[in-house]
Amino acid sequence: MTSILNIADQEQSVAIERQQSLRDRLQVVEDLLELVLQSECGQPLVDLLRQLRAMCSPEGQAPKIPEAEVLKIVEKLDLNEAIRAARAFALYFQLINIVEQHYEQQESLHRTQAESGAVSHVLEADYGSRISGESFPLQTSSADVRSGPTERLENSLYDLASPEPHQGTFSWLFPRLRSLNVPPQHIQSLIDQLDVKLVFTAHPTEIVRQTIRDKQRRIAKVLEQLDRVESALGSRSSWDIQNLQEQLTEEIRLWWRTDELHQFKPAVLDEVEYSLHYFKEVVFDAVPLLYRRFLQSLKQTFPNLRPPRYNFCQFGSWVGSDRDGNPSVTPEVTWQTACYQRNLVLEKYLGSVERLTNLLSLSLHWCDVLPDLLDSLEQDQQQLPDIYEQFSVRFRQEPYRLKLSYILYRLQMTRDRNLQLQNGWYPVSDLDGVSDNEANIYRSGDDFLAELMLIQQNLQATGLGCRDLEHLICQVEIFGFNLTQLDIRQESTVHSDAFTEIAEYLCVLPRRYNDLSESERSLWLSTELQTRRPLIPTELPFGDRTRETIETFRMVRRLQQEFGPDICRTYVISMSHDASDLLEVLLLAKEAGLYDPVTGTGTLDVVPLFETVEDLKKAPMVLTELFELPTYRNYLANSQALPTSPDAAANHPQKSLQEVMLGYSDSNKDSGFLSSNWEIYKAQQALQKTAERYDVVLRIFHGRGGSVGRGGGPAYAAILAQPGQTIKGRIKITEQGEVLASKYALAELALYNLETITTAVIQASLLRTSIDEIEPWHEIMEELSARSRERYRNLIYEQPDLVDFFHQVTPIEEISQLQISSRPTRRGGKKTLASLRAIPWVFSWTQSRFLLPAWYGVGTALQDFLNEKPAEHLSLLRYFYFKWPFFKMAISKVEMTLAKVDLQIANHYMQELTQPEDRERFAPLFEQIAQEYYLTCDLVLTITGHQRLLDGDPDLQRSVQLRNGTIVPLGFLQVSLLKRLRQHQSQSTSGAILRSRYSRGELLRGALLTINGIAAGMRNTG
Repeated sequence: MTSILNIADQEQSVAIERQQSLRDRLQVVEDLLELVLQSECGQPLVDLLRQLRAMCSPEGQAPKIPEAEVLKIVEKLDLNEAIRAARAFALYFQLINIVEQHYEQQESLHRTQAESGAVSHVLEADYGSRISGESFPLQTSSADVRSGPTERLENSLYDLASPEPHQGTFSWLFPRLRSLNVPPQHIQSLIDQLDVKLVFTAHPTEIVRQTIRDKQRRIAKVLEQLDRVESALGSRSSWDIQNLQEQLTEEIRLWWRTDELHQFKPAVLDEVEYSLHYFKEVVFDAVPLLYRRFLQSLKQTFPNLRPPRYNFCQFGSWVGSDRDGNPSVTPEVTWQTACYQRNLVLEKYLGSVERLTNLLSLSLHWCDVLPDLLDSLEQDQQQLPDIYEQFSVRFRQEPYRLKLSYILYRLQMTRDRNLQLQNGWYPVSDLDGVSDNEANIYRSGDDFLAELMLIQQNLQATGLGCRDLEHLICQVEIFGFNLTQLDIRQESTVHSDAFTEIAEYLCVLPRRYNDLSESERSLWLSTELQTRRPLIPTELPFGDRTRETIETFRMVRRLQQEFGPDICRTYVISMSHDASDLLEVLLLAKEAGLYDPVTGTGTLDVVPLFETVEDLKKAPMVLTELFELPTYRNYLANSQALPTSPDAAANHPQKSLQEVMLGYSDSNKDSGFLSSNWEIYKAQQALQKTAERYDVVLRIFHGRGGSVGRGGGPAYAAILAQPGQTIKGRIKITEQGEVLASKYALAELALYNLETITTAVIQASLLRTSIDEIEPWHEIMEELSARSRERYRNLIYEQPDLVDFFHQVTPIEEISQLQISSRPTRRGGKKTLASLRAIPWVFSWTQSRFLLPAWYGVGTALQDFLNEKPAEHLSLLRYFYFKWPFFKMAISKVEMTLAKVDLQIANHYMQELTQPEDRERFAPLFEQIAQEYYLTCDLVLTITGHQRLLDGDPDLQRSVQLRNGTIVPLGFLQVSLLKRLRQHQSQSTSGAILRSRYSRGELLRGALLTINGIAAGMRNTG
C-alpha cells in the first residue's frame, strides 16, 4: 500500500509540474503574439486588445451591463481596426488550441510511459484485497443490484465520478478484467469478434482552411523541438531555445499575413483531400502501433490469450460518397474519391517496400531460404523478365531484395494504372484495358499481402523477425488498397420518388407509387425482389434526379468490380421511416447487379438511419417487419460478413448481421438534448431485443457530431453510457469534420483516442450489470425526458416569435455565406426551422453563446421531479449520477455546455441585433431562456455536488475559462460588425441612401472573421 501511495504522490507532483509547464508555454506564445502584433500593427492594437479583454469578469463572463463601455470602444472602431482586433483574437485562440493539444499529447505520452510500471502495483493491490474464491458474474438479476460482486463491479468500474489513473487504456483494462475474475474464455471470445469502425465525415463544420492547418502543424513541431531542448538542457536561456522561439515568431508572423477565410467554396474533392490528409500524416502509421499496444498489454496480463485481428479497428468515410442533400456528390466524384484513396495508400506502400529493400539484405551465404520463396522468384522471373535482367546481378545472392524489387515494380504499375483510372471515367468493359499485362499489377491488397506473408514466413522459419515488415502487413490488413470503406448515404424520399417515376413510365402499378400504403409498397417491392427480369431499362428515360439515383447504384457496382466489395458495401438511408425504405434500396441494388434474387446473395448492406424521435420509437417495428420477410432474412443470411478471427470462425457458425444507424442531430433538434439521448438509449435496447429474437447480430452505427447538441463529447464515457447488451464488441461511430484536427492531428493523440474507444468497447461488452435493466429507473427517465421535451418544444416550435428571434440574435444568415462546405445549409432551400440542417442550427446558437440545443429543458424536467419529493428525489438523482453511466454522461455534457454559455453576451446580441420594434416581443423569450439556464445550473451543481461548473474536471474548467475571457470581446466585435452589415443590407433593400463607408463585401468579411475566431475559441462549431 505504501508503494501505491508513493506512486500517487509522485504522479501528483509530476502533474503539478506539467501544469506549470503548460502555463509557461501559454505565456511564451502570448508574448510572442504580442511582439508580432506590435511590429505588424503597432502598440495601439495591443493596447486595444488588452482593454477589450479587461472588459470581462475574472470568471471569463461578460460584465452585466457592458453597453456603455462597449459602445464607447467597439462601435467607434473603423472597419480595419475591428477586423485586425478580430483576427488577433482568432489567432490567439488557434495558438491556445495548439499549445493545449501539444500538452494533451504530452499527457498521453506520460500515461503510456507510466502504465507499464503501474500495472504490477494495480494487480498486486487488486489481488491483495480480493476475497478468495470470489467470481465475476457476467449477468446479474435486479435482485443482486445492491449486493455482492455486482455492487463491487459498479463501485470499481462504473463510478465515473472518481476515475482511476490511466483509466481507459489497455494497460488499465486487462489487469482490471483479471482482478474482477472475468473468465479468460469470455475475453477471448470478445477479442475474436472485436470490430471498431470510425467513419470520417465532411459536414459543414470545418471552418479552418487547409493552409492554416499546415501552419498549425509547423508550430506544433517547433513546440515539440522546444520541449526536447528544454528537457535536455534543463534551462530556458540557451541559444537553441532562443532560436526556436525566433522560429515560432516567424511562423506567427507568416500566419498573421495569411487570409483565414476560404477563398472559394470547397468542392467535394477538396474535402476529400482534407480528410485524407489525416491518414497520410498520422492515422496510417498510428494504427499499427495501436495493435502493438493492445498486444503488449494483453500478453502482460493474459499471456495465453490470442491477440485480435490486425484489422480490429478500421475506417470508413462519407467524404465524396455522402450525397444526402449534396448535389455535388456525383457518381464521377465518388469514383475519383476511391481512386484518390487508393493512390495515397499505394504511395505509402511504395515507401515501405523501398525501406524493406534496404533493410532485408540477407545473403544466401549466411542465411537459408525456403523452397517456396525460390519458386516464387522463378515465377516472377518468367512474368517480369525485364525486372530480372535489371536486378538479378545486383541482388544475385540477396533473394529478399530481389523479391522486393518485383513487389516494388508491381506496386508502381498498380499506382500508374490507378492514376489513369482517376483521370478518366471508365466503364467496366474498359477497366482491364488500362493495364498492358495482369502480371504487372496487383488486382487487390490481398495479392500484395500474400507476397509479404511469404517473406515473413521465410524469415520466421529461419529464426528471424522484422518489425518493419510486420508493421506493413498490419497496415495492408487494415487499409488494403482502399484505405477507407466509402459509405453511400441518401435520403429516403429520393428512392421512393425514383420508383414513382419508374412505375409511371412502365405502367406497372394501378396508381402512383408514392400514393400506395406501406403494406402495398412492401408487397410490391418484395414481389419485384424475387423476379429475375430487370425492372429498370438500360437506357434511362427519366428525370435528372431519378437517373442520378440509378447511376449511383451502377457506379457502386463498377467500384466493387474494380476495387473489391469492401470499397463500398454500406448504403445508409437517412430519414428512414418504414420497412419499404430498405426494400426500395435493395430493389435498386438488384437492378444494378448488387443483389442476386436467385441465390439471395448481395454485396450491399442496407442500413436504416433513424433520426427523429418518432422514427426512433418505430425502429424496432421496422426491423420486425423486415425480419419477418423471407426474402430479406435470406438476403441477410447470405450477404453479410461478420469480421472475426479465423480461429473463432472455425468454432462458431456464421450469423446474420444488421447494421442500424442512430442520428443524434435531428432527434436533438426535434426534441432537445435529454429527450434525444433517452430515445436513442431506449431504441438501442429495443433494437437489440428484436435482433436477438430473430437470431441476428446487431451493429449500432452512432451518428455523433462534434458538439454536445449533436451527440459529441468524450467517446470513452459515451460508449460506457450505452445500454448493456447493445455493443458486444462491435461499434461504428462517425468522426465529424470539426473534431478531426483535435483527435487526429498528432500521432499520440490519435493513438490515445483509438485506444480509449477500443477499451470502452471491451469494457462495456464484458462488464455488464443490471443497472440498465432497472425498470423504475427507466420510468423516472421517461418522465424526465417527456418533461424536458415538452419544455424544449414549447420554446422552439410553439412560440410564434422564436423563428424571428433566432434569425435576428444569431448569425445564421452570415454562417450560410461561409465558404466552408460543398453542402447547402438547408434542405430544399426554404428558410424554416424544419428545412435548416442540425449543424448550422447548433453552430448559430454557439456563436451567440446561448448553446441552447444542448441544455434547454433539462432544468425544468429535473425541478418538476424534485418538487414531488424534494429530499428523496434529490438523493435518487445523486445516486443516478454516481452509479448510472448514462445519467452521468448526460449531466456531465450539460454541465460542460452550461460552462460555455454566457447570457450577458447573449443579451448583448439581442439588444443590439434585433429590430427596435421587435425588442419588446423578444424580451419574454430571452427571459424564458435565462430562467431555464439559471435553474439548470443550480440543479446540475446540486446533483454533482460541485461548487462551480466543471469542478470535477479541472483541466476542462481551466480550458473553458481561459477561452471565455477572450471570446467576450470577440463577441462584442461580432455584434458590432453584424449590426453594420445588416444596416447596410437593409438600406440596400429599401433603396435608401447608403451611409456606410464600406461595401457589403468588406463588412461581410469582417463578420465572417469573427465567426472563425469564436469557432476556434469554443473549440466546436456544430
